[in-house]
Amino acid sequence: MTEIDTSVPHSARIWNYWLGGKDNYPVDEEAGDAYTAVFPGIVTIARSSRAFLGRSIRYLVEEAGIRQFLDVGTGLPTVDNTHEVAQRLAPESRIVYVDNDPLVLAHARALLTSTPEGVTAYEDLNLFEPARILEAASRTLDLTRPTALILSGILGHVDGYDRARDLVRALLAGLPSGSFLCVNDGSRGTDLAYEQAQDAYNETGAVPYFLRPIEQIEGYFEGLELVPPGVVSVPMWRPDGTPPLPIGQHGGVGRKP
Repeated sequence: MTEIDTSVPHSARIWNYWLGGKDNYPVDEEAGDAYTAVFPGIVTIARSSRAFLGRSIRYLVEEAGIRQFLDVGTGLPTVDNTHEVAQRLAPESRIVYVDNDPLVLAHARALLTSTPEGVTAYEDLNLFEPARILEAASRTLDLTRPTALILSGILGHVDGYDRARDLVRALLAGLPSGSFLCVNDGSRGTDLAYEQAQDAYNETGAVPYFLRPIEQIEGYFEGLELVPPGVVSVPMWRPDGTPPLPIGQHGGVGRKP
């Protein structure tokens, strides 16, 4: 297994720190604090992204009747992970997580448990291997039945929009009609301070994360039936209570016809 490098900051661990988790190292806290010093709103973005994930899974279980989830680019387990939300509502739900980070793998084995009625599995694979992801997922999920593909905060790590869109298409191609795509990612055009902070972070030599124009995030859903209200700033997607102000993180849910 790959050794965990604690000498350089890591995006999954920084994100965990912003979410209030404990699975990070001093180098991640330093990088996270440096980022928040420039743009304090990043904590709101991280937590709003996690809240969107919870609301979208609730929709998929309660309204769309989905019981299978393929969550690619899982990140470190924190609170209200995909399997926790899904199995709380439908204990028989089956979830496959995919990530290739050794720290995520170590924590996934300990924390990504399951209800007795359902299944939670973890596959140590890379987003850039869609055929292998689908093959591995088929060991746990019945891919002849509708499945929700979750891509939360992962596509921004793909250098090149066309490549990112092709990966989405390749994964969706292995899922049947009635399946869903759920995406949320950092966006351009809403918050200039966020864009400047992220661009500066990308120049530090850390693993970059590319913010994309909203129309490109919409492009991931090409050929799908968008669930209202479409691709919007994540706090505004089916909010609980009064709609908050938009932030530079957009997402949506779409159904494969």
